[in-house]
Amino acid sequence: MQILDLQGLTIMTDYFVIASGDNVQLVRAVCNGISEYLEERGVYYRRLEGWDEARWVLMDYGDVIVHVFQDDARKYYDLERLWGDAPRLRPVGEGETLRLVGVDE
Repeated sequence: MQILDLQGLTIMTDYFVIASGDNVQLVRAVCNGISEYLEERGVYYRRLEGWDEARWVLMDYGDVIVHVFQDDARKYYDLERLWGDAPRLRPVGEGETLRLVGVDE
């Protein structure tokens, strides 16, 4: 999983979360896990794209856009390269204390 900090680089969102799975079932399972986790905390996606084919599912949460790819699609679209100037972040902590820090911190 990659978290890209897009603040100051685009007006469309603040963060991209990029994840992948080997096949349709795993991509959907990742999406369901993210959705369930956030819904338990009162956060719901605004838009969901790509669910039917599940090669690239986009979950739009406004300030955060989650991309879940099948492995080959992730390599093909290579969002990490396209947004190569975006700082990389990683989650630290859990539950209510979860926060993002730079990869090098």
